[in-house]
Amino acid sequence: METQKFIAEIEESVKKACVIDNEFYEKFDVKRGLRNKDKTGVLAGLTNVGDVLGYKKEGDRVLPVPGRLLYRGIDIEDLANGFKADERHGFDETVYLLLTGKLPSKDELATFTNHMAQLRKLPDSFIKNMILSMKGRDVLNMLARSILGLYTLDARADEITLHNMIEQTLNIIAKFPTIIAYSYQAMSHAYQGKTLSIRYPSTEMSTAENFLYLVKGGNSRYSKLEADLLDLALVLHAEHGGGNNSTFTMRVTSSSETDIYSSITAAIGSLKGPLHGGANIKVLEMMEDVKRNVTNWKDEIEVNEYLFKILNKKANDFSGKIYGIGHAVYTISDPRAILLRERARDLAIEKGNIEEFELYELVERLAPNAVAEFKGNGPDKQVCINVDFYSGYVYSCIGIPKELFTPLFAMARVSGWCTHRIEELTFSAKRIIRPAYKNVYPKQEYIPFKDRS
Repeated sequence: METQKFIAEIEESVKKACVIDNEFYEKFDVKRGLRNKDKTGVLAGLTNVGDVLGYKKEGDRVLPVPGRLLYRGIDIEDLANGFKADERHGFDETVYLLLTGKLPSKDELATFTNHMAQLRKLPDSFIKNMILSMKGRDVLNMLARSILGLYTLDARADEITLHNMIEQTLNIIAKFPTIIAYSYQAMSHAYQGKTLSIRYPSTEMSTAENFLYLVKGGNSRYSKLEADLLDLALVLHAEHGGGNNSTFTMRVTSSSETDIYSSITAAIGSLKGPLHGGANIKVLEMMEDVKRNVTNWKDEIEVNEYLFKILNKKANDFSGKIYGIGHAVYTISDPRAILLRERARDLAIEKGNIEEFELYELVERLAPNAVAEFKGNGPDKQVCINVDFYSGYVYSCIGIPKELFTPLFAMARVSGWCTHRIEELTFSAKRIIRPAYKNVYPKQEYIPFKDRS
């Protein structure tokens, strides 16, 4: 209680010391959140890895355009549809593309996939000491801790030669699914009373299949379509430009030439924040609330009225947010959401819950107009659904617990993180990232200690 009283006594002073008048942002032309006044991102660097397109500039105007996402210059739509047409999983090929800048030949892909599969296994002592013995309530926290633990197993942990960084990158990407699966098993056993099931990773399965096997058991516990959808989700989340919060965190920390394990842990910490990685859980919870409170899921008027209740902070979590709507870059459409929605319909049919899927589609259609009307936005202020709107639905249909939703994001995005790190340390400006902050605290005189009351 004494501690709480002490904190309460200084709380008001701390609050006042943090206040910055809004007029200073205008006076010094500070880009809050590294965003320009027109909501576009402040250009902070150059990259060859990924490109996120949601608007174009014509003179002083920013005009919305249909969203596009490119991995090394290849449209994500072409990449995902190519994997679908060939009826094969594409995450390993996506990793190869991000790292090398080119699509692999059949032989190159076979060699790469086999190499990655051989790296999946964790040492038994590491599993016991780092995951099973050190129980945790959050999978991402356990993942971050385990990645730091990998540092101790790496004799060249601090070496930043290109060869070593490639070796470290492949080893970490391959082990991420195993660490996540084991962390979930340990967490659910310790705090939810579930059976502890630690399975050795398979070297014959794709990344998506192997993860489902580690979490759910043999392939009889998941369908081909479920594995296909998980692979698609991994492909769609693998990279999203250098400016997203976690990737920028990766580049900032890497620019100091710290080790890869520290940088990845920092990126995980960024992704763990609810404003970055947790939106799909918020969407799922919001849609559960809609399902409970809307009597006719096909009635556009009733659904629309409930969306306005949410916007008016009278429903769901009273935040006034329709989750899964809007994006920092995409305006008219998020290409990842479109691709995921197309396959999600097939999954809904397989699971026999097409009515729920059609409710999602209805909210997708109504919500952007509701947000625009509520906020009084003009036609140049369009919003669209983002990938989070359908990803949580897909994961829940597959039977993946929500504790794994954001770790799955990390499992995919680590490939982009590591590629950006290599670019930052090898071919970038080779300078530590150090933006300026203007101090606006008023000057005050020093009062000698003996004169203070």
